[in-house]
Amino acid sequence: MTTPPGDELSIASNEDVVHVRQVVRAAAAAAGMSLVDQTKIVTAASELARNAFVYGGGGTARVESAVNARGRPGVRLVFADAGPGIPDVEQALTEGWTTGGGLGLGLPGTRRLVDEFELDTAVGEGTTITVTKWTR
Repeated sequence: MTTPPGDELSIASNEDVVHVRQVVRAAAAAAGMSLVDQTKIVTAASELARNAFVYGGGGTARVESAVNARGRPGVRLVFADAGPGIPDVEQALTEGWTTGGGLGLGLPGTRRLVDEFELDTAVGEGTTITVTKWTR
């Protein structure tokens, strides 16, 4: 199954999380990213897709080609859900803090893997996270 870049991908199952990873890897390779940077953006996508599925009750992902002001290509990912939102963003971005019994590395780790990270959330309304990784 192929998905054109920029199309919205549904995240409603573990299989959808895998599909998002595949689409992101293809987009990163097409942008000319190194294998290391491909792995970083795919890892970030995997974490954000899983968060949308597990904590947001499902959501969507959009994978876009991007070009920065200096003409450098990259990949932008937008994950959105209509879940409960994040009540304390600062705490959620603190390494080691978790509500799910994990290691608490998800959002802080994701932020370290990408070049740009933007989180928009409202309690009771959901969360949108946009990340961008530029080629080196």
